[in-house]
Amino acid sequence: MGGLLKERVAVVTGAGRGIGRAEALALAAQGAKVVVNDLRGEGHDTGTPAVPADEVVEEIKSKGGIAVASYDSVATPEGAERIIKTAIDSFGRIDILVNNAGILRDHLVFRMSPEDWDAVIKVHLYGTFYCTRFATPYMVRQRYGRLINTSSEAGLGNPGQVNYSAAKEGIVGFTRSASRELGRFGITCNVIRPRAATHMTMRPELIAAWEKAGRQDLIKETAAMTPEGVAPLVVFLASEAAENINGCTFLVYRGFVGLYDELAVREKLSKEGGDWTPEELVDLIPKTIGKGRVRELPPAF
Repeated sequence: MGGLLKERVAVVTGAGRGIGRAEALALAAQGAKVVVNDLRGEGHDTGTPAVPADEVVEEIKSKGGIAVASYDSVATPEGAERIIKTAIDSFGRIDILVNNAGILRDHLVFRMSPEDWDAVIKVHLYGTFYCTRFATPYMVRQRYGRLINTSSEAGLGNPGQVNYSAAKEGIVGFTRSASRELGRFGITCNVIRPRAATHMTMRPELIAAWEKAGRQDLIKETAAMTPEGVAPLVVFLASEAAENINGCTFLVYRGFVGLYDELAVREKLSKEGGDWTPEELVDLIPKTIGKGRVRELPPAF
């Protein structure tokens, strides 16, 4: 075992499968005591009756690590508070929070039910807030903490995922503000957009759509991006070595780590001495900053 996170206490939500599982194992391998949070077999497409959190805890223990399971939902304040309290009751503190829990309810916007909208926003966006809300008072008192949130390239725009995209890009804005609030307390807050083959990204219906489109290359490429390729960056961001990495957004997958530039205005029209009229913009925008734009947009990634 490594020692980058020795004596640190970490909570990883949605850690029973996929990226969360890989993150929990990697944190434990570097000496962290880990709360492995996952619902009791709910929200998974595998149909297995096993409790995923317990399986990951046993795997950590078999490798000499320390871990406990948590089965509460991040989607309610009561559940999130219990998740954080599990760390305090079990290990006396919390140093690292990885907000990873997620679900999908994909539909085109005009077919999406309010229930499917609410479910995704609750787990992703509310869940990130709730867990952060209950973890940060402890971090503020100890003047140390690492918050790692999980966004997605879907936040940049993806058909059929307006709920997921809204939640994931909301998490980026949440991270930008939280990082500015918490830095003076010794707490960093960063966000990752991971690519990995999981039960969410390798769904049968998605693979079938790729096959129909003749994108076997995409299937092969995605399958090669294991969750374990995401975990090393999360370990770094959770460590003391990342003390000055704050408010950053990363793209991460197998063998790749990229840092996003913050959004900036690339093209502009400026008028000296007054405001534009609608007629002027009707004339100018199609010839300048609107030139080459199209109505039917492809996915952003």
